[in-house]
Amino acid sequence: MKLAQIIAGAPAGGAELFYERLTIALHRAGETVLPIIRRDAGRAARLEAAGLRPMQFAFGGPLDLLTAPRLKRVLTSFAPAVAVAWMNRAARFAPTGPWVLAGRLGGYYDLDYYKSCDHLIGNTRGIAEWIVGQGWPAARVHYLPNFAPDMGAAAPADRAALGVPAGAKLVLALGRLHTNKAFDVLIRALPRLPGVHAVIAGDGPERTALEELARTEGVADRLHLPGWRTDTDALLAAADVLACPSRVEPLGNVVIEAFSARRPVVAAAADGPRELIVPGRDGLLVPLEDEAALADALADVLNDPARAAALADAGRARFDAEFAEAPVLARWRRFLATVEKP
Repeated sequence: MKLAQIIAGAPAGGAELFYERLTIALHRAGETVLPIIRRDAGRAARLEAAGLRPMQFAFGGPLDLLTAPRLKRVLTSFAPAVAVAWMNRAARFAPTGPWVLAGRLGGYYDLDYYKSCDHLIGNTRGIAEWIVGQGWPAARVHYLPNFAPDMGAAAPADRAALGVPAGAKLVLALGRLHTNKAFDVLIRALPRLPGVHAVIAGDGPERTALEELARTEGVADRLHLPGWRTDTDALLAAADVLACPSRVEPLGNVVIEAFSARRPVVAAAADGPRELIVPGRDGLLVPLEDEAALADALADVLNDPARAAALADAGRARFDAEFAEAPVLARWRRFLATVEKP
């Protein structure tokens, strides 16, 4: 079938990463996919390397009067069976037509952006249920999860290059350096974890504040901020535990990635991790904004190898059953093959 995938996102981010993964997987599976992206040389190059031919548009602000008509002409010419608009800006620009227009949400967004859509997709059950609660007909709302690549066989990243001493326990956190991710809570937990090092891989507006907090807390020598990394699998292989302290986290791709890499997870009980994790079976949940509880849970995992292994094995079983590429891709293809205009 012919499918248009439309995104106007940032150069980096969880939704943007999954957009690329899914678009490439659908193409490999034999679907005819047209990626339509905001201008981004890196994203275009990655899609082209996979054999796709992305089209790039400005997707600008209120003064952008060209993207909408150009997008309409491209879709009319391509004639997809389904066009999927990823997040708010793409949904605002996406035109209606003979194709099914589906909006894909990875958070609790303003649904006014999606009023032209025929169907909405939530990447968690909680988001899908929330959309129905906002008045959307349940028959036009769908839960389609994300998948992560299989990270179980990666070689560990070089700890010395990260600044982590040989033999030190290592807590890994991943994501944009933004207040929503609550990396400040992880830094405040470090004084309660003597000798433990933390790597927070990501970049963003909170970097300077996090560095200053680490100095204030006396843990600057045990906190490492290597910037945005693409070797997530290697970082997970080098870590003893993944921490996801987010105060706002609609999904938590990093949890799924840790499941894949067979690494134990300690997460704050934001919406996404609370849906993903069965506490005590495949991960540990702690209250939001609670550095003491986070430190205690991390210590439990770091100091009990048998428990850490049991959590990691259970997480990997969840990954294989629910979040690996094969089962998720099958769900997406069933949806695309059967969805109809209302």
